[in-house]
Amino acid sequence: MTSNDLKRGQVILLDTAPCLVLDVSSQSPSARGGSTLIKSKYRNLLTSQVLEKTFKAGERVDTADFEKRKGQFLYADGDNGIFMDLESYEQYELGDEMYGPVKGFLLDGTEVVLGVFESQVVSIEPPMTVELLVTETAPAIKNATAQAQTKEATLETGLKIQVPAYLESDERVKVDTREGRFISRA
Repeated sequence: MTSNDLKRGQVILLDTAPCLVLDVSSQSPSARGGSTLIKSKYRNLLTSQVLEKTFKAGERVDTADFEKRKGQFLYADGDNGIFMDLESYEQYELGDEMYGPVKGFLLDGTEVVLGVFESQVVSIEPPMTVELLVTETAPAIKNATAQAQTKEATLETGLKIQVPAYLESDERVKVDTREGRFISRA
């Protein structure tokens, strides 16, 4: 593949590490005879670093031996999460560096997408939205003003988010996993 073929969401191989392309833009030079530059922003899936790299147009880029597999979160074991590949039924114990950012969205049995590179899990994608139970929040505010007021709520996974003032404990809510915010009642 060449640098001209780069698209958001692709996984490429840079310095022997799988990298997820976050953004791509091309820049044409003003001088005659100059080659077009392809600027990319990517996340190293092994270290989670976000970096930038500029390629010349037509430069060779290697695709990573990376695949997405259906998986399931089984249970938490201390700071680690136990996941299962739903195709091979192989289990993976993932540490806090990978499990930590998503653990507030996962209940036992939640289906996820596991990113696998050289038979090693390097990324976890939770569903776009999850339904969780509000376990603790301040009482609903009576006669609230017309302005949207929010309050903090603790969900059944321990995640704390801002919710509208009318919500009470023991209500189910939908949460956006990309931004960690309240969407609606479930």
